[in-house]
Amino acid sequence: MNRPRKTKKAQGLPGDDFEEVRSLSRKQVMDMLKRGDSFEEADLRGADLSGVNFEGVNLINAKFAEANLQRAVFRNANLTGASFWNANLREASLECAQLEEADFEYSNLDGVNFKDAKIRKATWPLKRLPLETIQRSVRTGQRVKMEPMGHEEEE
Repeated sequence: MNRPRKTKKAQGLPGDDFEEVRSLSRKQVMDMLKRGDSFEEADLRGADLSGVNFEGVNLINAKFAEANLQRAVFRNANLTGASFWNANLREASLECAQLEEADFEYSNLDGVNFKDAKIRKATWPLKRLPLETIQRSVRTGQRVKMEPMGHEEEE
């Protein structure tokens, strides 16, 4: 079986023969973390990675769409360009994370800590999480509280 190498970007199951790239499993992720592999451009869509510690890991352009990342730790991780579309990040730690151009649309960010995160050009579920709340969390480490879903007027 081909395995991702430190010199190669993680892309699901690597190999040029695969037409469709599949998401990495929780076991593959844990094995890669033990080896210190890069997760740059990794496909982690839909994976259950609750409680996984990604502290200091390179996750540039990683795809976490619809993943369960509840209580995951991303402290000091590089998440530049990462996609968290519709992911569950409830009570996750993004302290000191690099979040430039990260996509958090439709994500559950309830209870997330953004203390000292580097945020630039990120997209947010602003109807449920005001920008001021995110900025306060970056400054103080206060966990964010998302607004409940309601019947909002369409723009």
